[in-house]
Amino acid sequence: MERKRLIQNTITVVLLIAAAIVAFRTYTGNYYHANAYETKTANVENTDDFIAYGDEGSGTGIIFYPGAKVEETAYAPLMDMLADAGIFCVVVKMPEHLAVLAPNAAKEVMEIYDGVENWYLAGHSLGGAMASGFAAKHESELSGLILLAAYPTKELQELPVLSIYGSEDEILNKKKYEKSIPLAKVCTEYVIEGGNHAGFGNYGEQKGDGEAAVSKEEQWQETIDYILNYIRDNAEKMEEGA
Repeated sequence: MERKRLIQNTITVVLLIAAAIVAFRTYTGNYYHANAYETKTANVENTDDFIAYGDEGSGTGIIFYPGAKVEETAYAPLMDMLADAGIFCVVVKMPEHLAVLAPNAAKEVMEIYDGVENWYLAGHSLGGAMASGFAAKHESELSGLILLAAYPTKELQELPVLSIYGSEDEILNKKKYEKSIPLAKVCTEYVIEGGNHAGFGNYGEQKGDGEAAVSKEEQWQETIDYILNYIRDNAEKMEEGA
């Protein structure tokens, strides 16, 4: 009787695990696909683990964590525009399109492209939250953190943080944002009037999001302007402190 019960319990556990795996695969398999976009930069390296845009010899690089269940190529417009401005960009291909499964992916990118002098870590939505966790543990190795419709999950003492979100964003939890953004002790915030959550990428509308009052191209350009000004100002401060 005891052996029979053990077999039944084992079968039950196996079935529950199998059901959980199927449910997880179903959940992650339904992700936001990128819309077509033709990159302008000729330097694009597409590997199994990341997509790199621009010249790694530029001296300044951005490692980007995509939002949850968003195809990494959906951020090609932002990366392409930054690369055109002289910033080397690397978008990480997250397992199952979830940054929570590889929060330390930036470390590998930094080791591969060890010639980049100034690294910035960035992320959209959940990708931004995971990026902030890595940044909190590696402040001395980074020049800054860029959050797009995201908020920090860990305290950041000295690392300069740039936070951008859209006024029509209905995905970002504003209460959690207001509570968590003070964790970044050195932070600059911008709100894109008319922008929404999905507008940082190129994957169409996102369920539950607000309706954008500006075009995606306008949101991309405003985001790029904020990022470039932030990097430029940060570089000047580092030179003054050198």
